[in-house]
Amino acid sequence: MTAAPHPPASSRRAGRTEARQSTLLNRAWGERFAPAPHNGADMTTLAFIGGGNMAAALIGGLLQRNRAADTIRVAETDAERRAWLTREFGVITCERGADVMDADVIVLAVKPQQLPPLLRALPYPLPDRLVLSIAAGARASDVSRWLGGHPNVVRAMPNTPALVGAGIAGLYALPGVDAAGRSAAEQVLRAVGEVVWVDDERLIDAVTAISGSGPAYVFYFIEALERAGIDLGLDADTARRLTLQTFFGAAALAIKDGAAPATLRARVTSKGGTTERGLLALEEGGVGYAIGLAARAAAARAAEMGELLGRE
Repeated sequence: MTAAPHPPASSRRAGRTEARQSTLLNRAWGERFAPAPHNGADMTTLAFIGGGNMAAALIGGLLQRNRAADTIRVAETDAERRAWLTREFGVITCERGADVMDADVIVLAVKPQQLPPLLRALPYPLPDRLVLSIAAGARASDVSRWLGGHPNVVRAMPNTPALVGAGIAGLYALPGVDAAGRSAAEQVLRAVGEVVWVDDERLIDAVTAISGSGPAYVFYFIEALERAGIDLGLDADTARRLTLQTFFGAAALAIKDGAAPATLRARVTSKGGTTERGLLALEEGGVGYAIGLAARAAAARAAEMGELLGRE
């Protein structure tokens, strides 16, 4: 028999790197992104309207925390996506949102522009149902209005690291949401990371600018550092591995150590050394100022989107 060919060296190295990173993540971050398991005795039913990537991440996280698949239903218009969700997670799927409105917690996971007509067409009032919206830019007060004045609405802004169980979400609850409702919303989002609460819905725009858009800023910096490595003579694979592990390790160190970023930076920066010279170049290039500009621009756009959507 002919022996099976070995995978390319680059693939083997990538696999080993990924395994090492997973081990390091568990050691360095501990239980930070592993909330308490779901209480199996809690038979609260959960429905998702929209079965896209974020909904799938939340469903996967909930199942990993021992929520029973038969307590989750998903309304999704795309037949192929419905079949995938059922095959992947064993959850109940249907085509129409109206068919899942009897669930205890209803998660709105569709594109924001789809919300007004979708919600206005749903049957209401919804008695004590908790409505949790993860649609970007859709204000909780507008979601309530589109649902005929439903008071039990929580708005959440998750981010894409939720797809690997390392996300963080900002949450805001309308005054009509009680402690049990806030707890239920938090339990859903904690399935894929951490949560923070804000008392003023306008601060969700700031959350959007920092953690919602933030991963893109990080990827932008990764891209620039990787390109710099190539320009300095490294091959592309080495430049990427060095860059990704540096960001991964720096974040893990910052989380585990708990010191202020400025303190951590100072520990790495020797007087007259290479890091000091590099940081000076960043300061002269206005990088810190540009990051602030990016965050303010993103927050302003988030507010604009909320205003535009609120006119519906």
